[in-house]
Amino acid sequence: MSGAAVQLTDRARRLLRGPRPEAVPLLVGRACALVGLLDIAAGVFPRFRHSRMHALAEVLPGALGPFAAALSLSTGVLLLLLAHGLKRGKRRAWRAAVALLPAGAVAQFGYRHSVLGTVISLVLLTALLRHRDQFAALPDPRSRWRALANFVLMGAGSLALGLVIVSAHPGTLIGDPSLAERITHVLYGLFGFEGPVDYQGTTSWTVAFSLGALGLLTAVTTIYLAFRPEHPAARLTREDESRLRALLEKHGGRDSLGHFALRRDKAVVFSPSGKAAVTYRVVSGVMLASGDPIGDVEAWPGAIERFMDEARAHSWTPAVMGCSETGGEVWTRETGLDALELGDEAVVDVADFSLAGRSMRNVRQMVKRIERAGYETRVRRVRDLGEAELDRIRRAADAWRGTDTERGFSMALGRIGDPADGDCLIATAHRADETPGPYGDLKAILHFVPWGTDGASLDLMRRDRSADPGMNELLIVAALQAAPKFGITRVSLNFAMFRSALARGEKIGAGPVLRAWRGLLVFLSRWFQIESLYKFNAKFQPRWEPRFVVYRASADLPRIGLAAMRAEGFVDVAMPRFLRRRTAPARPCVHTRTEHSVRAA
Repeated sequence: MSGAAVQLTDRARRLLRGPRPEAVPLLVGRACALVGLLDIAAGVFPRFRHSRMHALAEVLPGALGPFAAALSLSTGVLLLLLAHGLKRGKRRAWRAAVALLPAGAVAQFGYRHSVLGTVISLVLLTALLRHRDQFAALPDPRSRWRALANFVLMGAGSLALGLVIVSAHPGTLIGDPSLAERITHVLYGLFGFEGPVDYQGTTSWTVAFSLGALGLLTAVTTIYLAFRPEHPAARLTREDESRLRALLEKHGGRDSLGHFALRRDKAVVFSPSGKAAVTYRVVSGVMLASGDPIGDVEAWPGAIERFMDEARAHSWTPAVMGCSETGGEVWTRETGLDALELGDEAVVDVADFSLAGRSMRNVRQMVKRIERAGYETRVRRVRDLGEAELDRIRRAADAWRGTDTERGFSMALGRIGDPADGDCLIATAHRADETPGPYGDLKAILHFVPWGTDGASLDLMRRDRSADPGMNELLIVAALQAAPKFGITRVSLNFAMFRSALARGEKIGAGPVLRAWRGLLVFLSRWFQIESLYKFNAKFQPRWEPRFVVYRASADLPRIGLAAMRAEGFVDVAMPRFLRRRTAPARPCVHTRTEHSVRAA
């Protein structure tokens, strides 16, 4: 047999075998989106229903005949809503599609007596049932605020689509109604009432049914989302936190970001041995871990495997932000994911730090000037502060934050003065020679979390806006000079995103591409402090430790970037307060649920 014949035979076998099982969710999701668009077009535009394309739309699931525009429209919207969930292999989207396809088949046969349309519906239903194992993803974390968001978005979409429906019948429209009259007609129609716009013949019934279907669909989906069971975002339980602290006591010196795993708005998966763990948060379908796994390096693969199992169970996109070079190597080796350098962490070795020398002249002069202005500094452990002073520091830090929400995820603890965080370090600046303000003589705060037994990682910097410039420099120098008293030999400062590109782009001989990339980063620094953080860190002559983002595919990077910005608080700060997710009780991960069910059996 010739090579061409063999290739033809192989193609025929693949065609008869059908798509690969793992590709079924994507294909079904795309098919639902296409059918939904065709059904919406068939329901909205009368000319489309008589076109050649409508011959295809009539035999596809959901199109219920030329006299069922409203049903075609609502079915198309439902298919569009289901498409994304089917692409991600969501079990509930699969159930909805399995329920919708038989209904479409019955409608095809009952309204149109269309055997072909019925057969296509049943064929697609058979494919879904055959590949049901590919639609096993569990629900995402959510709350009932989703219902309010659905009402706002669906309401706006129904209003826009309703205007198209009202204006899509120029041949039967009586008069020339104004935009205000058309909007009024749409609003009345969504609630099932007649509006001021008139049509000839039966067009008014078609428009009325279509608008009523949109209004009913908005109401039904909102009610469903409001009364369905919640799947709250996972939280760090007291037991999980206790286990993480035990791991940090043994292995906390490995990663400067380790203590940030104790944020209580993160979830955690442990290795089967319990000797390693990965903490994460789910944002917009992205399972976002931060830093390296916690615990024994030998047990990291087990925790990473649990992390990937959880991602697959929910069809989440796995990603890691800010892992070290060692962490990136383990992640890529164990999962097949890719790694990309994200930036550098500034680490100052206390023994090598000094204000002497030409390179430190600017910092030295600034510190001396501020000290002459009457400021003094204090560096203490959290456990050495009284409750009254801690309360004043908390209130000041909250008032000086500058944004509505707390920013930070991968390198922020999100709390100050918790009794369990007694080893944290607080550096404060005071000025006693002026009238005390609402927080006494307190002018600036730096908060550090432990990095093993001999290190500290900068958590937050807050200062009174009326204080003299240079408060942060003053407190960092004070903390570095006081570090030996606390047994601290290394201090991790801020993370500088894309530091190497900024550093190389400003050197003599940098190429046009590198200069253009640096120019873009400088432009973006107006909003995201990319260049300013790099220059601020560079003042203290640190050594730079690279940090990486681990991702599955290049196409996931924009989505991961948006999820990271939301997690860090750069996007949600602009969202209305009533749309932000509220704090919810803890929800165990899939492995915990499985273990509990096994014990119960």
